[in-house]
Amino acid sequence: MTEPTLHPQPEPAPQDNRRQVLYWRLLARLFDHDEQPALESASLAVVEDIALPPALLDPQTSVDSIVQRHPELAAEFDGLMVPPPEGDTEADGDEPADGRDRAAEVRRAALVSKVLLNVFSTGGGAVSAGQLARWQSDAGWLERALGCPPGSLRGGRGPAPAAGGAVPAIGPELGTIEADLVRRMHLREVLADPALAARLTPSMSLIEQLLRDKNNLSGVALANAKALIRRYVDEVAEVLRSQVEKATVGRIDRSIPPKRVFRNLDLDRTIWKNLTNYDPQEERLYVDRLHYRHTARRTTPQRLIVVVDQSGSMVDSMVNCTILASIFAGLPKVDVHLIAYDTRAIDLTPWVGDPFEVLLRTNLGGGNDGPVAMAMARPKITEPRNTVMVWISDFYEFSRSQPLFEGIEAVHRSGVKFIPVGSVTSSGRQEVNPWFRERFKALGTPVVSGHIRKLVHELKTFFA
Repeated sequence: MTEPTLHPQPEPAPQDNRRQVLYWRLLARLFDHDEQPALESASLAVVEDIALPPALLDPQTSVDSIVQRHPELAAEFDGLMVPPPEGDTEADGDEPADGRDRAAEVRRAALVSKVLLNVFSTGGGAVSAGQLARWQSDAGWLERALGCPPGSLRGGRGPAPAAGGAVPAIGPELGTIEADLVRRMHLREVLADPALAARLTPSMSLIEQLLRDKNNLSGVALANAKALIRRYVDEVAEVLRSQVEKATVGRIDRSIPPKRVFRNLDLDRTIWKNLTNYDPQEERLYVDRLHYRHTARRTTPQRLIVVVDQSGSMVDSMVNCTILASIFAGLPKVDVHLIAYDTRAIDLTPWVGDPFEVLLRTNLGGGNDGPVAMAMARPKITEPRNTVMVWISDFYEFSRSQPLFEGIEAVHRSGVKFIPVGSVTSSGRQEVNPWFRERFKALGTPVVSGHIRKLVHELKTFFA
């Protein structure tokens, strides 16, 4: 019997050892807030040896502070965690045969550890306005490291994430962390101090807390809360308005002659129709008729009825859709009505043009009774074929589900364009009653969920 040949495992390269030290420290810090002296001292030696600032290891130092002191690092954080294209390796004579730049990997490990620890290791206890602002800034650096647009993972204010794969799945976790930080703040005391309140950056989690607590605020605290809500509403409105304004309402009406002005001149068609008048000797095209584009549009008045579930799980959708309703209310020939409901329904149509005022009139929490809202909404349908009804809810009913679905089915069969919109909580997690989801799908009106941009597309298609 032949003795097996034993092949000794190669010793890890020194750079691999350094990278492992940094990642072991990262894991230790994430799962245990107590400092591990051996890992801390070894990591400090690695960071100093590769000429990075020791502040990278200080959990109290924000990424902003590091970049302010070392501006050259800003470019390294951008796209830091975006995987390189397959086969994209740059080996030279000094690198190992596998093409890996191990020195660069160690440097990347130090920077990645800083971003991840600042975002995901938030400790416990009370949180100050400054700490919340610092976390929001660090979360922004994480988005940049992942190659995502600002705000795209934490609240949906920006466009959808540019990075693919599992990156969007981090969004719900960031929302959960931010909501926990806001919960741990002494928010009323912060709002009562103008200097501290000025340090707050509005976010969906913060707006949710302000809307829940607004009836307990007064004086300076209430004024600061309203200013934060107004600021957030304006920021979201700017993003949504840019999406809505890309569409033009109404189809071209070719029964109306085109207006014969220069801006409507169809130059390509004019040249094409006059090609027979081209004189090759003079190399000139003689035009005997100008052609103009039709620009007049059919403007049949159309009605948009938005029904919003204002129970506690619906804050994100309620804020976005309330703002969206106000934007459509500003379009010509679109008549917008807004209803909010829990166990009772309230007609907010008089304030639909001002989402700030709408939000101040909502009362979060409680159950939800959809048939009560449907009883208020159905009389607003006068011309079903020219009406779209957007219903925003998780469709978990306070009592039985069948009565609400029967009302929705009747509205849909009358010719109304019915768009059910699923809930999106402040953490970004979506949840819709499966009973309703299946029936909406069978009805041919599947639930619109995810980014608010999907609802914008549906509404633009209807009004086009």
